[in-house]
Amino acid sequence: MHKQNLISTGSPLNPDTPVLIMLHGRGADAADILGLASHLHVDGFTLLAPEATNNTWYPYSFLSPTTENEPWLTSALNLVQGIVTMVKGQGVPASNIYLLGFSQGACLTLEFSARNADRYGGIVAFTGGLIGDKVDTSNYKGDFGKTPIFIGTSDPDPHIPVPRVEESAKVLEQMNGQVMKEIYKNMGHTITTEEIDSVNSFIFQKPLHSL
Repeated sequence: MHKQNLISTGSPLNPDTPVLIMLHGRGADAADILGLASHLHVDGFTLLAPEATNNTWYPYSFLSPTTENEPWLTSALNLVQGIVTMVKGQGVPASNIYLLGFSQGACLTLEFSARNADRYGGIVAFTGGLIGDKVDTSNYKGDFGKTPIFIGTSDPDPHIPVPRVEESAKVLEQMNGQVMKEIYKNMGHTITTEEIDSVNSFIFQKPLHSL
């Protein structure tokens, strides 16, 4: 089960500060995903990055039956929920909370968001999709209220099939998300400058701290 191992950097957490929760990929750690922040327009944000036990949020592919990834998947979802609850408890509204992940962290970001849809500041999934051997929409509830949601992936990608990305985007749109889906030919399992530029213009184009 995952322990609460959370790294915080950037601006101190307070009710007026936007918060970006960053979820690393399999085999990586909190420091890895935090390194991405220097490429994003998140000056003035509080950055929060939990670290998975043994650097893995759940043991098997995100396309495996969810029962095979338990209890790790539920533990990971609860960990993210705990962070969001903590941030809201400090007076930060959902509209000032952003979630971002890469690969396994992107899958966890999308799955958590769909299970807890709200008007977030923005959601970023660098190479990910909703979790399960099949997309079970009965797990998902809430309304994104036109939250900007970015999903980018490679065609092909060794871990994330394009059809699952497309299906995930459709589900999030049906939940009132404003989805930007970008599929890059032969990009590889990575994050590119082109993706980062898209995220900065679509998600972080109006930093709330400057208002």
